Amino acid sequence: MMDKRSTIKIRLVNLEKSFGDNPVLRGVNLEVRQGESMVVIGGSGSGKTVLIKCIVGLMQPDGGKIYVDGLEITSLSEKGMNEVRKKIGMLFQGGALFDSLTVWENVGFGLRHKKGLQAEEISRIASEKLGLVGLKNVENLMPSELSGGMKKRVSLARAIAMEPEILLYDEPTTGIDPIMADAINDLIIQMKEKLDVTSITITHDMKSAYKIGDRIAMLFQGKIIEVGSPEQIMNSSSPIVQQFIQGKSDGPIKIVDPSLLTLPSRPQRGAKYWMGREYFSGGDRE
Repeated sequence: MMDKRSTIKIRLVNLEKSFGDNPVLRGVNLEVRQGESMVVIGGSGSGKTVLIKCIVGLMQPDGGKIYVDGLEITSLSEKGMNEVRKKIGMLFQGGALFDSLTVWENVGFGLRHKKGLQAEEISRIASEKLGLVGLKNVENLMPSELSGGMKKRVSLARAIAMEPEILLYDEPTTGIDPIMADAINDLIIQMKEKLDVTSITITHDMKSAYKIGDRIAMLFQGKIIEVGSPEQIMNSSSPIVQQFIQGKSDGPIKIVDPSLLTLPSRPQRGAKYWMGREYFSGGDRE
């Protein structure tokens, strides 16, 4: 019998996406095996968020194909895509909780609108999923009453409420302290073990990447330039990969405008970088 973990759950083939004259994805090829935790690393503006938004259908790629369980999804109708989305849960970078809904209403949002369950059943499932992410007695709180780490956990509970087969994590450790970030990493590992999900995490947090990833892929200039185990990435011979994982300002990846070095946040969309003689632009739209 074939090991299901040798089965390809998600396949990206020559995926392309541009915004006007700004190409972001330039032919991304990647395979994610069933039950695997894949981590995609890359600099700010490299297109990581665009990549997973294309997978979940929040953005339509300009070219290439995406396969989920062997089904090519980029040409599906909205109705067909909604069926695929039932397999997918997503943890957004900022949590994306509804400010006007309580915690349990946020967690159960999909259960109400996709499955039409009644409030009592939704509340029960919400409490169960909140328990899985280590939260108790918070069901009736509002998002404004939660800490940043708690919001991440509530968002994760919402992502797993529909019992998805695939989980997509958008910068899950951004904006929280190192201790809470490690707790979120532990939760991602637990979700894989308890729920047997296939996951893709995008991040520039190398400590997180090494801990949660079965394999790590680096996105650079709109393409995946290397894929390997954490150990293989750590010992990569690529100067581009080494510069990124070590967080060095000197190396083949250079910032053209030195003033960007003074900015406390990520470079804005359109910021210019170069590798050799080829310029490229940042392009994440979040």
